[in-house]
Amino acid sequence: MWNDTELQHDVENEVGWELKSGLTQISVTVKSGAVELAGHVDNLWERYTAERAAWRVAHVSQVTNGIHVVIPFDKQRDDDDIALAAMSILEWNGLVPETVEVQVAKASLTLSGTVERQQQKEEAERALSSLNGITGIRNNIAILPAVSLAETKAPIEAAMRRNALVDSSRIKVHVSHGVASLRGAARLRAEYEEVMHAVWSAPGITKIEDHLTIGGMRGE
Repeated sequence: MWNDTELQHDVENEVGWELKSGLTQISVTVKSGAVELAGHVDNLWERYTAERAAWRVAHVSQVTNGIHVVIPFDKQRDDDDIALAAMSILEWNGLVPETVEVQVAKASLTLSGTVERQQQKEEAERALSSLNGITGIRNNIAILPAVSLAETKAPIEAAMRRNALVDSSRIKVHVSHGVASLRGAARLRAEYEEVMHAVWSAPGITKIEDHLTIGGMRGE
């Protein structure tokens, strides 16, 4: 059996393993499997990396990321320079359409515009998350599918059955007007993410109503 003290130790080791700065600027607290990260890092990529590392640890049911990004003086950039760099990155990315726009205010990015699939929305944020000098990304990109299938539930269920990481018998799917409602339980965060990928991969899906649980707590 595990306890919160052991889980905290495992999360600290995993986060420290992933970050070049270790845990010198980050604190970890755990209560009933729920992890809270606090402190600060030098760039946005490390903030994302710390959260992903925490989710990889067995028995973690929830992660709250309270880590702040504090840009070192020599890495700070003007908003105009950040905007030019961000637009250049997206222009060279074959997965992100030209309909995506970027605005920068006080080193924080806001993404807007439209895409056809969730994967394109996620890719736009992922591609920019390693950009030097930014403190955050707000992803306001809207999903407007070019194709809408009359029946998407069956293909989604089939995709989950094909996935070796998903126990499809524990997940229930309902689809109406492009909105997929999910209920059930995922054993691990990795399984939860595979379910999300399967649903978002279905053409015509514009929104997911997430009622899944991970280790007894709702997935975030």
